[in-house]
Amino acid sequence: MAKPAKQAQQFARQLFRLSVVNGVVTAERVAGVMEYMEKHKPANPVMVLKAYYRLIATELAKGEAIVEHAGAISDATLAAIAAAMTKKYGRAVTATAKPNPALLAGLRVHVSDDVYESSVAGQLSALSAAV
Repeated sequence: MAKPAKQAQQFARQLFRLSVVNGVVTAERVAGVMEYMEKHKPANPVMVLKAYYRLIATELAKGEAIVEHAGAISDATLAAIAAAMTKKYGRAVTATAKPNPALLAGLRVHVSDDVYESSVAGQLSALSAAV
């Protein structure tokens, strides 16, 4: 017999698959999953919801590029980054600016777990690690 945590994970993955349409999480589908959960309470509902939340959050993070920058960044630059990431990942990616004065100059772009480094701080760090 499967353990409760494993069952919760499996059920959360099934719910997650129901929430995605053509590779995109839709609010309507998530609302439908929540309605289903209210009507048909699963065993270990908190475990299921936590696992489902992690899956949804991970999927949503794939569609957002967090652009850390030290100085000013233009809307055109953000749009260019969003376009480049959309092309690279084959899905719609939006870019959001996040000031980070510790970078000194340049940019650091996060898309889900991927990080693209083009900052002075990153170059200095790489240089000190190589020495």
